[in-house]
Amino acid sequence: MATGVARRRFTLDDYHKMAEAGILSEDDRVELIAGEIVQLSPIGKYHAACVKRLNRQLGLQLGDEVVIGIQDPVALGDDLAPQPDVSVLRAREDYYAEGLPSPEDILLVMEVADTSLAYDRQVKLPLYARAGVPETWLWDLPQQLVERHSDPSEWGYRSITRAGRGEQLASTVLPSLVIRVDDVLA
Repeated sequence: MATGVARRRFTLDDYHKMAEAGILSEDDRVELIAGEIVQLSPIGKYHAACVKRLNRQLGLQLGDEVVIGIQDPVALGDDLAPQPDVSVLRAREDYYAEGLPSPEDILLVMEVADTSLAYDRQVKLPLYARAGVPETWLWDLPQQLVERHSDPSEWGYRSITRAGRGEQLASTVLPSLVIRVDDVLA
């Protein structure tokens, strides 16, 4: 007799309780996606360097206008807490100590993809779009380019703009943000 495998879906509250109980630690590279705890890829040195360069560029260009999160979770729903490589959030005095940023708080997220490109493109970007995140940048390290995804809908982002080496890309949400691709990819 064949038996089916039962899957247990977790809520954001369950996920936080697992962390409080020590089942998940701060060092675990996981995120909550559609009720499932997903193991993230290890971060390589080139990926890490690009995230650091992005953090610097965002800090220099946006200053105190925003709060910048680096590989911090954002709450997109009751069962969604992805950890974008970079999140640019509305400024808040408590720096989100009182709760995770929600879609209304998120101005822009950035994913830096080397080995995670397919996952970021096929899973995470559609989730960001459905949640109404106004803009997502996908840094494609193998192709040495960045894609700006904007105009979110239930089915994904309706507008995609690409920039490669020697080019720059401006945000549609943050007019003062213009990043030269070479400044991040070095």
